[in-house]
Amino acid sequence: MEKNPVIKYDSKKIPKTGDWRYMSPKVDEEKCTACGTCVKFCPEATIELTTYNRQLTTNKKAESENKKIAKVDYDFCKGCGVCAAVCPARAIIMEKIK
Repeated sequence: MEKNPVIKYDSKKIPKTGDWRYMSPKVDEEKCTACGTCVKFCPEATIELTTYNRQLTTNKKAESENKKIAKVDYDFCKGCGVCAAVCPARAIIMEKIK
């Protein structure tokens, strides 16, 4: 018998569970500090920290900056609001889906 077996699955066959939510978390890219608190507390593990390339204009010069921010996978997010409640920077707000 194999020790610590790994369960393998086809990620394309996973049912999307976020279709029924009525609230959706929105991340403010300017406020997000990429602390990872939302990632730790998300009960569905739908948030990850990703690198975001934002364009800056300073002194009439266009520059880009790489910044980490929280990104939500809306296919699986159920809209519970835990991420917004635990975010220390208040960078996540819950909005009603129209």
